Amino acid sequence: MATLELNGAPGRRAVVVLGASNVSRGLARLTAVVAARAPGPVDLFVTAGHGRGYGVNSRVALRRLPSILWSGLWRSLDRESVEAPAALVTDVGNELLHGLSVDQVAGWVRESVRRLADRGATVAVTRLPLATIAGVGPARYRALRTFFVPGCPLSLAELKDAALRLDDALLAIAAAHGAATLEQPAEWYGLDALHVRRGRLDRLWHAACDAWGFGPASGPARASFARWARLGVQAAETRSLAGRMRFTPQPVIDRQDLRLWLY
Repeated sequence: MATLELNGAPGRRAVVVLGASNVSRGLARLTAVVAARAPGPVDLFVTAGHGRGYGVNSRVALRRLPSILWSGLWRSLDRESVEAPAALVTDVGNELLHGLSVDQVAGWVRESVRRLADRGATVAVTRLPLATIAGVGPARYRALRTFFVPGCPLSLAELKDAALRLDDALLAIAAAHGAATLEQPAEWYGLDALHVRRGRLDRLWHAACDAWGFGPASGPARASFARWARLGVQAAETRSLAGRMRFTPQPVIDRQDLRLWLY
């Protein structure tokens, strides 16, 4: 596999991950798995955050983040002259819970994959966890809406139909751009049907590495508490907290084996 040259540093492998809460929750595990399986030092570019949307800004409590398409990620990839990265597109569908249409969400994901493909990326796209969604009943759905998306306008039947149609759109997007698709088994998910169980997140990151053609792990791919604590305090490049814009210089981690940008 060809290696990259970023800012004159030969032999570094670029990885781009687009997602939302599962990426944020699994960031320590993601960095550990990618570092263990990538052929050489890694430059990891991540857009994530609870409730993150591909085409609309997101708000959780007092924190706001720009959409993935309008984040600083794309500018950073150009500035760092990133070509042919390994890329994962995951956590698709948050916008459905806020009443946006399947066509809108699919269009934003399509544009994200197109931008990656234009950079020569090897792309993997996670499908929606349809088996998990199919198993959600009325009581469980009421609890999900109460705790996570109290403003969701969709009935349970409408959400299940939208999920099926969005998953079909993801398959078509992946096929059009030669991207791999990753299944998300029901056993990975907890009661909320939104978040991969922490003990299963490693399987998702390893599946992505398999799709990218990365070799076996060069050593243990375990996320230590120290790694988790250090990554947990890092912040995205731009965000709004209580109405005030905040800026964090990137990369937030700059080591020989791993550089990490957050957007």
